[in-house]
Amino acid sequence: MIPYDKRDGKIWYNNELVDWNNVKLHVLSHGLHYASCVFEGLRVYDGEIFKLEEHTKRFFYSANRMGIKIPFSEDEINTATKQIVKIQNVQNGYIRPVAWRGSEMMAISAQQTKIHVAIATWEWGSYFDPNLKLKGIKLNISKWRRPAPNTIPWDTKASGLYMICTLSKHEAEKDGYTDALMLDHEGNVAEATGANVFFKDKNGNLHTPIPDSFLDGITRRTLIDIAKSKNIKVSERKISPNELSTFEGCFLTGTAAEVTPVSQIQDFKFKVCNTIIDLSENYQSLVRKKAAA
Repeated sequence: MIPYDKRDGKIWYNNELVDWNNVKLHVLSHGLHYASCVFEGLRVYDGEIFKLEEHTKRFFYSANRMGIKIPFSEDEINTATKQIVKIQNVQNGYIRPVAWRGSEMMAISAQQTKIHVAIATWEWGSYFDPNLKLKGIKLNISKWRRPAPNTIPWDTKASGLYMICTLSKHEAEKDGYTDALMLDHEGNVAEATGANVFFKDKNGNLHTPIPDSFLDGITRRTLIDIAKSKNIKVSERKISPNELSTFEGCFLTGTAAEVTPVSQIQDFKFKVCNTIIDLSENYQSLVRKKAAA
């Protein structure tokens, strides 16, 4: 795989189109040292961006929660995102907008730092190995937990929130798993390291944790809408790890993960059932249909 700093083309950087290899930030940038950085992740399907406006609104919400004032409007970011996708000729890929505090100050305080914004995009297929997705991926249960909501800006895509996700995923991969299930501060099921989680019971109903200490994903909400349109009951509630043995199916949702079946969480086994396959196919039809429109 080509390293991400060695690719070709342009990146939208502070309202300029900069050669990919020349996009730089200083080593003393506040965002690097103190995690004062927010980002988004979007998908491109058949050359069209899926739910651009929703992602941009969340980008600005995350920034506001972090005290970061993005020096562009939402419309300007939407236009820039479309522009860079067209310039890079991305047909089926990923988009990463990011905003961070610069290097004018180096301490906890950052009131005088400049806010930088960049948007990069590239061709990108499945987040997980496509063969694994057909069989269902395997998760362990991480020792790291989602912090209590009064300790962090939990409802943002802020870089500091992902430190324990990286630790959890590395530990899972070391032990032969694909990803990790994370619990919340109360010990209930929360999410995977970069995706929300759903369970299917024996009656065909879906259950998913209440997003009260982790991100309420845009794909998560889309899947809930798809399920309800098919008269599938969706229960958003607290889910104890002790309940895992009662569920027949499990899957993850996220912009990167899309709809990914889970076959195992530690010793608990799940079926890649027709309901999950159908939801995944309906999601793919939706994103392609939106692209065609």
